[in-house]
Amino acid sequence: MNFMPVENSPPNHFPRVTNAQTTKSKSRRPCDPCRRRKSRCEISESGPPCVLCQFHDQECTFNENPQPRKRRAVAISEGSEPIGTIRGQLPLVNDHGISTAASTSPQEIAARIRQDPPIDDYANLRGPSLLKKTLGLQTNRHSRFVGSTSEYERLLLALEPLQSIAGVDSLVGHPILRKVDDTDPTIFVLSPDAGTLNSHNDIPDLDAIEMAVAPHGSALIRLFFRIVHPSFPILHKKVFLEKYERTHREFSPPLLAAVYLLALNWWSYSSELALQLKPNVSHLEGLAMKSFSNIVHRPKLSTIQAGLLLLQRPEGNNWALTCQLVGLGQDMGLQLDCTNWHIPDWERGLRKRLAWAIFMQDKWGSLIHGRPSHVTPTDWDVQPLTEDDFPENAADEDDEDGSTEVEKGRIMFCYMVELTQILAQILSTFYTLKAERDFASRTQEGVRSLLEAAKPLQLTLRQWYANMPSALKMQDIAPRKLSSVGYLHLGYYAVEMTLHRRIIRSLSPSDGPEIRAICRQAAQSRLTSAFAFVQSLRPEHLQSFWYSSSTYNFVLIGSFISLLWVTSPDREESVKYRAHLDEYRWIIRLSSKSADFLERALISLDLTSSTLMKAVPDDNVPSSAANGHQSRIGNETRYGADAGRSQNSRSVPNGSNSPVAYLGQGISETLLGDDGLAEHSWFSAVDESNFDGGYSTHGAALPGQPDMT
Repeated sequence: MNFMPVENSPPNHFPRVTNAQTTKSKSRRPCDPCRRRKSRCEISESGPPCVLCQFHDQECTFNENPQPRKRRAVAISEGSEPIGTIRGQLPLVNDHGISTAASTSPQEIAARIRQDPPIDDYANLRGPSLLKKTLGLQTNRHSRFVGSTSEYERLLLALEPLQSIAGVDSLVGHPILRKVDDTDPTIFVLSPDAGTLNSHNDIPDLDAIEMAVAPHGSALIRLFFRIVHPSFPILHKKVFLEKYERTHREFSPPLLAAVYLLALNWWSYSSELALQLKPNVSHLEGLAMKSFSNIVHRPKLSTIQAGLLLLQRPEGNNWALTCQLVGLGQDMGLQLDCTNWHIPDWERGLRKRLAWAIFMQDKWGSLIHGRPSHVTPTDWDVQPLTEDDFPENAADEDDEDGSTEVEKGRIMFCYMVELTQILAQILSTFYTLKAERDFASRTQEGVRSLLEAAKPLQLTLRQWYANMPSALKMQDIAPRKLSSVGYLHLGYYAVEMTLHRRIIRSLSPSDGPEIRAICRQAAQSRLTSAFAFVQSLRPEHLQSFWYSSSTYNFVLIGSFISLLWVTSPDREESVKYRAHLDEYRWIIRLSSKSADFLERALISLDLTSSTLMKAVPDDNVPSSAANGHQSRIGNETRYGADAGRSQNSRSVPNGSNSPVAYLGQGISETLLGDDGLAEHSWFSAVDESNFDGGYSTHGAALPGQPDMT
């Protein structure tokens, strides 16, 4: 690779240009491995090993003499604007917003990054490469799935010798056709990137992104694969590193920017970066979003990866971008079963992981924003994930303090997919326009029909938790490792509350006092468990990667408290729930000192629940709730703390097979066996004494846990 080695300097200050005739000292010239790789050799002030040798765990030596070569001037891509002035993006700014470009020449800027041209065609690469025969990551072509109603007639395509057509058309730069299986006519159109809208901006955009973090690109990539990737494995590590070792110009611009952006959240977790000046995040975000809009019309798998990672930013959860990704994924054929396709094995696994990542983003986005889902069961043929779909294993894990466990991340990703499938069923059963209209038309029947629909979903949730391996329990934390299992458990509470939120909303005066009491007590039990979970979070959880829906899921707990408050049957209970919300806000405020995203959760909680509740006096709650939800008819129908404590002694009139009986079963009926639920006995819906077992080392109650009864 052709670049000028420069001294290690802070990211927002350009290095001095050294005279070409000056003899470089041993500490300034590249090491032997970097010289052989033709890679940039970055050495910290403390001395060798360099970043790449440390990354590859090899000896960093300076024994070989440099090979004589002709020096050439750094060239700017033909047809591009000068790097220093590309669309006003490239002047670097420090964290105080001060530009450094005024006193810097384009030659000095270009010297900070590599200038090697990207590979034209991976098929022409010498030696082994994972990228040969790839479908979705071609460097200069993008692919689109040929649908059954497209302008191409499938029966006609079945008669054409596609390989020979591809050989001819590829010579003249026309679109080519590629058949990827032998049984079904699954065909893609591969079109050249050249000549498409904004395609000439890719190299300038990549250079701008690389310069925004230079000279720390390699360290940030390592940080990303240490902390983020194990918990959200939507990249292929070896493919990414293979491309970066050649040049940063092989990437999709927003993908490179997204990797850098997420890694910057853990800047202090790198011994190489902690004492350096951090790059300007806002500047990099602007480059990422602008470059994403430049490539969205010529999608590749890297486009999907970029969008998914951008959605994981602290403030990146955007429904419009989620909808775009669903459409782009359909363009790429990610909704199809790729098991028997003629593509590399690693790409089959990558396509499946990306497909399920889009599925999760769509369903959780639908929950967060209250919007219709765009992924439907009738157009979804992706097979379940298996261990073979994940290329990394424990041997690829980084031993440095603060890293994330690879094996745990793989299992957690699969369990999150399964949990999202349950969420999808709940959303389609209770929260679509048709479902809400159907339940509204049956209000005279009371909540019983809704409970019948909820029962199998609650049982599925119970079984999901019962099957969870011990490695995903909250207490399982390896020494000096971060653990992202918190977002999985939080997601579980969110799904539970989404189900019970619908039930509590549907209670009305037409429902008997016993049904109302059991339903409310089941909801109170979920709330108690959620409190115990939030209180159990440790720094190893809070400092790790959290999935994009996590901020909302923390807020949802507060929304659930406000629902129980507004439907309180009397003033005593409403006062208790107001106090519970204050207590929850305090817990989140304390935890936010260890996790920035909880600051946003706290702000959202104040906007959506706390402020609105404070505007309504407690005295008004029972009367207003009686209008559409709970009614208080004398002391007999009161279902606050007293009703909850006496529920075990009551008989359920409709038999043990009724949905009401299911919700109200007590622990004395021995629902729980050796299936892992003994420490999470919220399915009893009555006895809350064991709720803390899953979060306490010895099963004792957590200190300061509020009483929800």
